[in-house]
Amino acid sequence: MNNHETVTLTRDVEAAVVPVGTPVTLLAGETAHITQSLGGSYTVIVNGNMFRIEGRNADALGLQREPTPAEKAGKASTREELEKQAWAQMKTCYDPEIPVNVVDLGLVYACEFDSLGQDSYRANVKMTLTAPGCGMGPTIQQDVQNKLLCIEGIDEANVDLVWEPQWNRDMMSEAAKLQLGLM
Repeated sequence: MNNHETVTLTRDVEAAVVPVGTPVTLLAGETAHITQSLGGSYTVIVNGNMFRIEGRNADALGLQREPTPAEKAGKASTREELEKQAWAQMKTCYDPEIPVNVVDLGLVYACEFDSLGQDSYRANVKMTLTAPGCGMGPTIQQDVQNKLLCIEGIDEANVDLVWEPQWNRDMMSEAAKLQLGLM
């Protein structure tokens, strides 16, 4: 959601500078303009600079953390349900500068599962970025991994950044193109 709400930080909070990904601490009392709140993370502007704040720190913005699709869905009873949960969970991952999830952007090339034993799986994801030099790449990669590990039954998650094939706009879903005004 793009809401452009203005809030005062209620406590010091860890954030990442957009687009370089450098970690910083924003201080309690600073004014933050929320420009995007998608997938459980927040993009804010503080003193003219853009930052990403993780959903677990929503309270610093005076907000409550929303439950993830995996938390809402509960435990999958089949491998197919687990795969659906994984793709739904990855659809909650966003580049802080683009209001479209990484799946609809066409950044996730594959998500495969290896059995680790009874009801235990490793998710193996191959994904890319819109540009190889994206400073937020490690943050987005970690977001995908963390969200997959929140799914009951996924006990390991490998998220590999790949550069072949090179990403292009044709990889985006029709909905993503429409949302970004490319149709």
